[in-house]
Amino acid sequence: MNDSIRPETLQLSNADSEFDVTLFRAKDATECILFASGLGGNPLRHLEFLQGIARQGISVIAPHFELLSSPFPVKAELLERVQRLDVTAAEFCTNYRSLTGVGHSLGTVILLMQAGAIASTRAREEVAFNGKKIPDRLVLLAPPADFFRAPRSLNSVRIPVEIWMGAMDKVTPPSQAIFLNELLKEHAGGGVHIIEDAGHFTFMNTLPPQVIDPHPSRNEFLQWLAGKVSQFIA
Repeated sequence: MNDSIRPETLQLSNADSEFDVTLFRAKDATECILFASGLGGNPLRHLEFLQGIARQGISVIAPHFELLSSPFPVKAELLERVQRLDVTAAEFCTNYRSLTGVGHSLGTVILLMQAGAIASTRAREEVAFNGKKIPDRLVLLAPPADFFRAPRSLNSVRIPVEIWMGAMDKVTPPSQAIFLNELLKEHAGGGVHIIEDAGHFTFMNTLPPQVIDPHPSRNEFLQWLAGKVSQFIA
């Protein structure tokens, strides 16, 4: 176990843009996490959770995204994020035995696309990623299901998928996690876990402005969750 993992932030280029990537390099790690944050795009809001995973000897690679102004991203915004994940994985995640995608909220949509899912925008445009299917397994924190209501949208996802939801989530209620799990379990292993006192943002160490989290001990929960996610990976 690594007691002290200091994050480092580097820059990568994707097409005409540059973006930051934060890395937690665990010494002698054989497993790697590719982390996708939600609408806000900043993985440092999950800092202690990601450090908790790295302390278990698992490296964490987390690209930064621009803040989106709408909870309903358009096709170009979804593709930009999944391409950014692809560039990040190619640069930093190739020398590990396996790669696990871990994401929160909108980040879970991007990871499912990278694993082969076909998302749909609010305008009913289908969005698919045509690159290599990278992750060996997925961990989805508070995933939204409305991107995958179209028939067969998740049929190509054939890797283990573990879902964590908050029972008090008002943004993506537990019914969405149950819906996704029902579709995925037919051709992918995994399961769904619903946390009684958790809301949508309980999975973040640093909350968005004006958000009040219902969980009585969020930081302790996130350290516990980091251990559970590490066990799933190992």
